[in-house]
Amino acid sequence: MSHPTSTARRSRLLRIGAACAVLLALAGYLIVQLTTGGPGAPRCTVTGPGKDGGTYSMQPEQAVNAATIEAVGSSRRLPERAITIALATAMQESGLRNIGYGDRDSLGLFQQRPSQGWGSARQIRDPVYAAGKFYDHLLKVDGYAALPLTEAAQRVQRSGYPRAYAKHEPDAALVSSALTGRTAAAFTCTTASGGTRPGDPARVRAELVREFGPGVLPGAQAAAAERAGGSGRATSRAGADPVIAVPVGATVARGGPERRGWELAHWAVANASELRIAQVSYADRVWKARESGKGWHEADGNAAGEKLRSPDAAVLIRTAQ
Repeated sequence: MSHPTSTARRSRLLRIGAACAVLLALAGYLIVQLTTGGPGAPRCTVTGPGKDGGTYSMQPEQAVNAATIEAVGSSRRLPERAITIALATAMQESGLRNIGYGDRDSLGLFQQRPSQGWGSARQIRDPVYAAGKFYDHLLKVDGYAALPLTEAAQRVQRSGYPRAYAKHEPDAALVSSALTGRTAAAFTCTTASGGTRPGDPARVRAELVREFGPGVLPGAQAAAAERAGGSGRATSRAGADPVIAVPVGATVARGGPERRGWELAHWAVANASELRIAQVSYADRVWKARESGKGWHEADGNAAGEKLRSPDAAVLIRTAQ
């Protein structure tokens, strides 16, 4: 027969155990909500080609950073493999977030360290700069494109966990295929309900030039955008045209004009929340912030600015008004 004291102790331990289990479950739920943004939060999704192409989902902040990593690689005319390596590295190091902390003095997307010559803390926290420095080091790795991804990344990062990058390769390759334009209409985002604040076409142009380089826009527009972006005063005049036409016929490192078009279109959608972009149109497809749950869909030929058929095809980016 059990002693009353022992029975009471076991009962108390069971209650404590149950309470701990509930707290752990609640903590896990909260972590998931914080990581994913919670149910109904804006999300960006990449879909692979074919019925079994797979999907990858991320928050808008992560999508902006992924698009920046791709754009910087594109501005340097790097192959898709380099983009995939960079994306997998950032997925491992920061979860594609521009964080202000890390091991010792590590910072930013790639956890680069000011004390190790990667640049100042302010520079490293700039995703364009950080991506550029990663590519600078990757290009010094002989035959990087033929190496296993985790080995190529490790030669740049010198991580204490050299095999950690490998697990991100499938997701990084999926995201890379969309952001480089190889897979059409494969990158879409949902936006927050309740409308979109007015956007700034000048800021969109400045970001395009800063990430893709001045060749992304016609000469005069690129020069103006570069000046505005460099001065930190990328602000449009009241009543400025909200539509930015980005030509796709420029010579690019990979593929032809159609692939370039989807590269630019996907960049615009990835930046829709950040730059307050209301609509992106390309190749008879359209993405609209107010209908973002539909993703890319066939454009209405009767709607102004939705359908593009001119020989000088362009991606049309319309900011919110």
